[in-house]
Amino acid sequence: MRDWQNIDYLASGNDRQKKAYHILTKMNILTILKEFDPILVGTIPLGIDIPGSDLDIICYASDLSKFKEISQYNFFRYSPFYERIKDGVYMAEFEHLEMKIELYASPEPTTRQFGYRHMIVEDRILNLTDDNFRDKVIQLKMKGLKTEPAFGKLLNMSNAYDELLELEALSDKDLKEFLYTNFT
Repeated sequence: MRDWQNIDYLASGNDRQKKAYHILTKMNILTILKEFDPILVGTIPLGIDIPGSDLDIICYASDLSKFKEISQYNFFRYSPFYERIKDGVYMAEFEHLEMKIELYASPEPTTRQFGYRHMIVEDRILNLTDDNFRDKVIQLKMKGLKTEPAFGKLLNMSNAYDELLELEALSDKDLKEFLYTNFT
């Protein structure tokens, strides 16, 4: 399994992954946020991004006020800067080099956050299927579906956000069987 906490894989990826690597290293975001266990999640790491996809960085912060202070100090200069706290999660959004960056900080460890867990399951699915599945996910995203609903539609799920997490515990063999049975 890939070490998702090390973004070096982006440097040799597709064009958007290379741009993401450049932005993240130039801005030094992951080093600035190191104490918060940051992980880049979402479509860009998986290579299923579309034009307009953003960089989603999840963080673990037991003290949201401290995280907010560090975010404001380091990223407020990137305009437009927007932030909020909702349901116990701090979110900051800003842009650099025409790419939107979103920071999420939660008192939940990053590897237990839904964004990370969904990405891990989606990565396993993409690795166990062929390019046809990947292409269909991208096509659905281009039509306006979010990532989890796109996977859900292809796998006949009624509630993809929850049902994808149920696949976490499956072995690769059982997951392959599920994919064979459910991929439309």
